[in-house]
Amino acid sequence: MGEEEKEVKWERWQKKRIFVREVAGKYNEIYKQLTEQPRVYSSTAIPFKGGPAKFGKHVVNPQQNMITQLLEAHIDVVPPNSYGQKHGHMNSAVMFILEGKGHDVHDGVRIDWEAGDAAIVDNACVHQHFCDGDIPARYIIIKAKPVFLFAHLLFQKTVEYPPDHAPPGYEDFHPEG
Repeated sequence: MGEEEKEVKWERWQKKRIFVREVAGKYNEIYKQLTEQPRVYSSTAIPFKGGPAKFGKHVVNPQQNMITQLLEAHIDVVPPNSYGQKHGHMNSAVMFILEGKGHDVHDGVRIDWEAGDAAIVDNACVHQHFCDGDIPARYIIIKAKPVFLFAHLLFQKTVEYPPDHAPPGYEDFHPEG
């Protein structure tokens, strides 16, 4: 099957995005614009996308917020007995687990986690997130991905997509908030 014939999955991985935004103009005008930007962004105002085995929403990134060029933060939810995509990227990441329990596999090594933990994904690590508990896992991921891309550290690849079916008992599941 040719590259153009493959089924398109997960819109955000297929569409054009802004990773580093131009900041141009007179210094005082740019400074004023930046100081007028909100300092609080409501994650509840952003709908979850994806599913049925993994859902996500981007809360802070250069494409959506003028205030930052260096960081992005997103919230993911994985139903019980499901998992997200197996993927790798050059940048490291910090994953704060808000609810649930599960494990990651980082370059073939299993790492268990639960609510209240912070898990670190190393630079250039191929990894995957799994929900092992009886409630959905909800976590925030914060990473300096825009900076890495700006520095031409571009390697980012999805090795395996999340399942295209919901785990049993979660066929109608969609995360709140």
